[in-house]
Order: sequence, then C-alpha cells, then structure tokens
Amino acid sequence: MIRVIIIEDEKPAARRLHRMLERNNLEPIIMLHSVKESIHWLKNNPNPDLIFLDIQLSDGLSFEIFELVTVESAIIFTTAYNQFALKAFKLNSIDYLLKPIDEEELVQAINKYKKQYKSVENKTIDIDLIKQLLQPKETIYKERFTIQIGQHIKIIETKNIECVYSEDKASYVSLFSGKVYPLDGSLDTILLQLHSTTFFRVNRKHIVNINAIVDIISYTNSRLQLKLKTYKEEDIIVSREKVKDFKNWLA
Repeated sequence: MIRVIIIEDEKPAARRLHRMLERNNLEPIIMLHSVKESIHWLKNNPNPDLIFLDIQLSDGLSFEIFELVTVESAIIFTTAYNQFALKAFKLNSIDYLLKPIDEEELVQAINKYKKQYKSVENKTIDIDLIKQLLQPKETIYKERFTIQIGQHIKIIETKNIECVYSEDKASYVSLFSGKVYPLDGSLDTILLQLHSTTFFRVNRKHIVNINAIVDIISYTNSRLQLKLKTYKEEDIIVSREKVKDFKNWLA
C-alpha cells in the first residue's frame, strides 16, 4: 500500500485530487492545507511514500516545509507555474501536474512514481535548486514599492527599508525613519523582489537589510540575535538553520 498525503491550500482542489486518487486505487492518509499544518504533521508522523504538493500555500511557499523538516518522500508538485517550473522539475527528475489537474496526466505521474521511486535514495530532491530555477535568470529587483494609504499612494524606496516582517498573517515594511506601513504579498513573494546582497530572510518572520544591522549577539541554541537601527517591535533571532547562510551572506 502506497502511503499518500495531499498538501493543497485550495480545499475544492484538494477534494477533487482526493477523488481522482481514489479512482486510481490510492487512498490519501490526510489532506493538509498550510505550511504550518504540514510541518506539524510531518514532524509527528512517519514520512509518507508520496506527497502531492502545491507550491503556493495560504501562509507561504511550500519550500519552507523542507527548511524545518527532513522529508524522504517522493514528491509530485501540483502547480500553476508553467514557465520556470517545468525546467526545474525536469532537471530534478521530479514530476509535476499543472492545474487544473488532468486525470490522464495524474495517472501517468503515478505510474512514473511506481517505476522510478523504489528507494529512499531515489526520493531525494534538491529544493534549493528548484527555488533557484523557479526564478528568471535575469532577476529584476525592485527599487521601490508603492503602498496604498486611504486615497493616497506612497512610494517607498527599497534603500530606505530597514526590515520587512510578518504579523497576524500580514506583511509590514519598517523604514529607517521608524515608520511602518503594510505591504502587499507574503514574505516569500517580497523576498524575491529584493536584492539578495542587501536583504536576507533570517527567520520565518523577518527580512533584514544588511545596512540596518548595528549589533550581532550570540544567542541560545547556537542562534544569533540582531539589533537594528530603529526597529524595536520584537527580538530578531537568526534561526539555527539559517546561521551558516547568514554568516556567508555577511561575508
């Protein structure tokens, strides 16, 4: 028996996929609908054999799951991407299904899994490479954001951004001036628009500007605490998984 789970934030799409899998003699164990829910389930249950995984979930990109959980499952992505994703998945020998999912293509993907993913070693995927390939080769970074405030539109230059943070499922930009404004988009989406030499995502809630850092302090559990010039909303802790990459970014 193949142990299958579905990770999909659109519940009608998840139910439709569930029905198609049942028609093809696969009974999903569970349907998960967010990054947070998926991390919790995967940490507390044995790895399934096969995951049907949407890329864009309600609380972020599904790649965040792999930053906190070791997953040794075969993965078939379900995605609305149709430009960069195709190349990424082909290069990694990972199957993908474009939405809306066609049942004939689903059957082909299942058959491919049965033929190719017979051992744990064959299930290993390079998530970092996929994330890289999902972006255009010539990334154009934003020099400014526009923010709607009532009937007015405010222009925020990226050089004036001290950090970007999330709170209560919303994103905010904090400026060197100390002012804070709401910003459209998840941190994953915003990060892709910021230059990687200047901005770094230190944890699930914070993206920081290297020019805003005034102090770096050793913290518990091999983590680091950052002090910024004006941002005082809450402590900024570099997660343990990010410390090595953060130090390389500083260098």
